[in-house]
Amino acid sequence: MTNETKIIGKNMEVTDKVHDYVYSKAEKLDRYLKAIEEIRVELSNDKSARSAMDRQIAQITVLGRRLLLRTEERSDDILGAFDSAFDKMQRQIERYKGKQKRGRGDGRSAAEVAPDVVDEDEEVDEMRIARRKRFTVYPMVEEEALEQMKLLGHDNFFIFYNGETNAMNVLYRRRDGSYGLIDPKIA
Repeated sequence: MTNETKIIGKNMEVTDKVHDYVYSKAEKLDRYLKAIEEIRVELSNDKSARSAMDRQIAQITVLGRRLLLRTEERSDDILGAFDSAFDKMQRQIERYKGKQKRGRGDGRSAAEVAPDVVDEDEEVDEMRIARRKRFTVYPMVEEEALEQMKLLGHDNFFIFYNGETNAMNVLYRRRDGSYGLIDPKIA
């Protein structure tokens, strides 16, 4: 059973009907994967969306030990957006479970697969922090980090705590489609 299911409304009021519908469906996610500790459903209304078909947004985040999955869907109807996000989350969970059983299969680490890091100097005109995020990190190996990166849909980078080296690492996608790994050392 899921420890906690949160339903949050942003720029909209979540009615009892919508809350009950979303809660009853979201509770079923732990049937697919027992490692789920928390399910967050964020329902929002984006008045500034270009298309009326994209104004209602449903985002589902599933948290667990060594697990973080997220989906987001848009529609002109909040329940339609939630149903699409729910279906997408089910597919992600099935893919996650399959990858946990099968693995990569060739026994190579992400560092072996990824080519060497090439430094490129870039100058930034204006330095400012627009947003801060906090998240919990769990020790994982490079293969798990690569899988989490793909499952989250992060196309550019993924920060993780490497359990083998006991250090924070950054896994990133290179322009040629391969992956790079930043493994910092303290001087």
